[in-house]
Amino acid sequence: MNTVTRAHLAERIYAQVGLSRNESADLLETLLERVSIALESGESVKISGFGTFSVRQKGRRIGRNPKTGVEVPILPRRVLVFRPSQVLKAHVNGTTQPADDDLAGDEA
Repeated sequence: MNTVTRAHLAERIYAQVGLSRNESADLLETLLERVSIALESGESVKISGFGTFSVRQKGRRIGRNPKTGVEVPILPRRVLVFRPSQVLKAHVNGTTQPADDDLAGDEA
């Protein structure tokens, strides 16, 4: 199993776009920084054909230590959520993306 790293992404940008290696790395870092800033400020980030990143607020709740069974308070926090697009889901599953007509159902 391979992991996609920043270096791999920068190299792909270099190979496919034709920027220099330094420019490719800078472009990638700028993109990731802008996505991070948007998420930190509570905005959602949608990448068409890939998915949507958003931040969700979770409230205070009571958890339980699975080993001891002792109840422990879990403080409120913000969590990052990713919802993959239908295109990405279809690609991962090796199926084709349904046409818009197929989503409406048969009305004839």
